[in-house]
Amino acid sequence: MKIYLTILFSIFYLPLLAQETPVKWATQETFFEDLAGKELPAFTGLTVNKKTFSYAGLKNQVTVINFWFEKCPPCIAEMPELNQLVAKYGTKGVRFIGITHDTPASAKRFQKRNGYKYEIVSLSKDEIRKLNINHGFPSNILVGKDGKIIYATANISFSDSLFKAKSILFEEKLKTAISF
Repeated sequence: MKIYLTILFSIFYLPLLAQETPVKWATQETFFEDLAGKELPAFTGLTVNKKTFSYAGLKNQVTVINFWFEKCPPCIAEMPELNQLVAKYGTKGVRFIGITHDTPASAKRFQKRNGYKYEIVSLSKDEIRKLNINHGFPSNILVGKDGKIIYATANISFSDSLFKAKSILFEEKLKTAISF
């Protein structure tokens, strides 16, 4: 019996003693937290007018990037509030880019029909995956003038209590980035 208790102790308790740092479970929020301070990865896509768009054109600008696609109900639900951010900060030097895996033609029709005010850039699903900065749709990334990610979150909603606090924080960080 003592040998079984010793084995159980060794298997379950000793590893706990060896753990020096707490375990950080991977979640969408920890994924977003880990993006802060990282460089915006390089990407090139097509605008709705089928012109080449490169991330290099975002240098020295505060940029808000929204990952979305037209058959995503939460993406569409947040667009009125995203448009309000454009209305508040678009004249203050902030660039608003919507990245989608929809084709440029399809995204253009969607934009015209729904009044989405972000500049839209189409990338393939694989190109979006390789960026490794969105963790589901929608995702919203705030990038500073230095090209580093300041903050990232899922949905933007100032009315839905589930997302309100993170949305307020997103806007506060946006205001701070503008002032630098």
